Amino acid sequence: MTNGWVDIKNTDMMLIMGGNPAENHPCGFKWAMEAKRNRNAKLISVDPRFTRTSATADLFLQIRAGTDIAFLGGVIRYALENNRIAHDYLVNYTNAAFVVKEGFKLPEDGLYSGFDSAGGTYADKSTWNYQAVTGSSGSAPEPATGKPNGPVPPPSLPPSVAYDPTLQNPHCVFQLLKQQYSRYTPEMVERITGIPKDQFLRAADLFTSVRKDGDMKKAATIIYAVGWTQHTFGTQIIRTAAMLQLLLGNVGRAGGGVNALRGHSNIQGATDMAGLYDSLPGYLKAPVPADSDLATFLKRTTPTASKPAAWDSWNYYSNTPKFFVSLLKSLYGAAATKENDFAFHYLPKVDRDYSWTHIWDDMYNGKVKGMIAFGMNGVMVGPDTNKNINALKKADWLVVGEIYQDETSEFWRAPGTTEEEMKNIKTTVYRLPCAGFAEKDGSMTNSARWVTWKYAAVPPPGDARLDQDILAQIFLRVRDLYKKEGGKFPDAILNLTWAYADPAHPPLSQLAMEINGKAIADLKDEATGQVIKAGQQLPGFAWLKDDGTTSCGNWIYSGCWTEAGSQIQRRGTEDPSNLGVFPNFSWSWPANRRVLYNRASCDPQGKPWDPERPQVWWLEATGKWVGNDVPDFKADSNPKDHMGPFIMNPEGVGRLFAPIGVLADGPFPEHYEPIESPIKNPLHPNQSNNPLVKKFNSPYDKFGTPEEYSIVCTTYRLTEHYHYWTKNNPMNVQLIPEPFVEIPVELADEKGIRGADKIKVISARGTYVAKAFVTRRLRPMMIDGKKVYQIGLPIHQGFRGIGEDEGRNARTPANLLTPAVTDPNAHTPESKGFLVKIEKA
Repeated sequence: MTNGWVDIKNTDMMLIMGGNPAENHPCGFKWAMEAKRNRNAKLISVDPRFTRTSATADLFLQIRAGTDIAFLGGVIRYALENNRIAHDYLVNYTNAAFVVKEGFKLPEDGLYSGFDSAGGTYADKSTWNYQAVTGSSGSAPEPATGKPNGPVPPPSLPPSVAYDPTLQNPHCVFQLLKQQYSRYTPEMVERITGIPKDQFLRAADLFTSVRKDGDMKKAATIIYAVGWTQHTFGTQIIRTAAMLQLLLGNVGRAGGGVNALRGHSNIQGATDMAGLYDSLPGYLKAPVPADSDLATFLKRTTPTASKPAAWDSWNYYSNTPKFFVSLLKSLYGAAATKENDFAFHYLPKVDRDYSWTHIWDDMYNGKVKGMIAFGMNGVMVGPDTNKNINALKKADWLVVGEIYQDETSEFWRAPGTTEEEMKNIKTTVYRLPCAGFAEKDGSMTNSARWVTWKYAAVPPPGDARLDQDILAQIFLRVRDLYKKEGGKFPDAILNLTWAYADPAHPPLSQLAMEINGKAIADLKDEATGQVIKAGQQLPGFAWLKDDGTTSCGNWIYSGCWTEAGSQIQRRGTEDPSNLGVFPNFSWSWPANRRVLYNRASCDPQGKPWDPERPQVWWLEATGKWVGNDVPDFKADSNPKDHMGPFIMNPEGVGRLFAPIGVLADGPFPEHYEPIESPIKNPLHPNQSNNPLVKKFNSPYDKFGTPEEYSIVCTTYRLTEHYHYWTKNNPMNVQLIPEPFVEIPVELADEKGIRGADKIKVISARGTYVAKAFVTRRLRPMMIDGKKVYQIGLPIHQGFRGIGEDEGRNARTPANLLTPAVTDPNAHTPESKGFLVKIEKA
């Protein structure tokens, strides 16, 4: 979230797509209801199903799953054509005025400039760049190593960018944006999404009304969840939402922003701590084989400012060397020295795609020999369950840490597996009893980036152990083996820092302190005279150094556990501004800041756009930025210096156009059809899907055609169940005792199906069996002149659980149906829009 749960109460307008917070985030949804109750805020719900969120909406639109970019692109077109944009915000706080290099081609045919059809990739992205002013180059200098045979550096952003504040240059971002979305007419939106033209225009008019007649006081928010991310273009859906919010001047504003609803209490924390294969803690980039030394790595990953000469950019990621060296010191301590590149070579190099679907494909192909699964039911959670089960059959070993026997630990007993087949499965399965959530302490980071400490209610039962104890004890034994037997490269294991009071049972409070960071030598701030003694906790990431004198496990969490104590255990309920900031309740990254990019809540002179909701402001008397929130800005940057508010970007401004190095599949989002679709793409039928989507070649990677599979299927969660765990809880099973499939009344009539009839949902990959829930919450749609049905099915039941073990359902996981194709940026599988057929069981 750019903002946060509580901040939603400040909004005047909500667009909720790809999520159903009334059912999936019911506690957080109260803030949306407060906005409706206290500010008369309007709510627009756009969803394939009429949900409980839709029931609270001022306007509901039924959309075909997977067509969100077409809808949002149409709203962008509407805002531009009706001058419902934040002009001063647009010119000063986005790259709308930046001029793009000549030769850049928009995807009228479905492809941007630089596409290599033979390789299926954008091999030449040189035109995805800004035009440099005379004397400025868009090419990177030679690598720091100076090695003549080193890798050819990619094109870089020019330090001085050509720009046109009148927005009239035909090659400026603003004009290209208008051209890109000129094709997204209301008629085209209707053809693609199935939303009738008059309904679409009502929604576009309502959402953009916050900028009617140039009003800048109101703010609108966009709220989404995995209904957006789980597509082969999921990242670009979110990009489209961000672009719309930049056009309307809603980012950085109280009640504004683009707000992701995390489906678990700590998913945000998992990604913050490098849950993704290609990042390190704090979203630092991971090394690759071409990074021959630390200098080369830092050259590749540390951006330099790219902006108009008259503007200023803080370019805060220019501090990457400080963040990265401090991370290395936290990992390897005294073994990380300047002489050995701070142990940079101890880190593994990412040499290929290690994302979810690739791990399972590699296991199926014999490249991955074993897996440790902690709290992650891989057979259930990932796409193409049959493939995952058969991949595990080829593994040498599997370790599962859980509180119940689950489908992953019981993969060898999956329905359809004969006794003879079970005998031939060679995988050794180890089950480790773990602690449940109520049996362990530690911190959780919620959707709003609030890091909050929780306490254990009861100890783990019997032989169950805490997660960190299991991991610590495995590590200590592996380290002992390296000490005794050596190995190809023992250094990274033997030199890993492990200075905990009880090495076999590391207290998570000590982990939190390590993540916060400490001084290794005495530090002094020359401006203020403040001194941090060696061994003391750091006040925040501004103290990090690249000379080895600081240690920090995650730079964005620096400040969470200082010399003043644990900030994440605070429970202050005071809120002086009444904006929902609650500055002394818990702690939010970065720097306890509640709304990111909040400098954009003020006009170019530093005065709040809405004086009634002041977040931060420039105080001329002190020459500082102050406010009710922690300013997300250089504290002494005078508005006259024209420093951009989007401090993490080299440009200092928000990106309507995403230049080279940002996204794999294009600078502007373009509508592509899901891999399985009932129609060809009306915008460019010859390039219907995202051109960068890769398909695997196993026997299980099959894809359906609309001739055989004509129904669009999407998956979702229920309030009464929590993912795949609560099917083991009698109370939850009482509420939802067995699986069901929501199907439209009209489709049921065509198939002769009545409510509670048992039906089969069949995709090219598998069959799901459940009772029919015949409903009017889903209706038939006209998609490009073709009648199309959509159905929805909950994800929770599988082949292990109370109901499953008692034989009360067919024991068929929902992901038997879904395809293992992913977004080329975030690598998220496409679970929210695929083709099926149905028949009576």
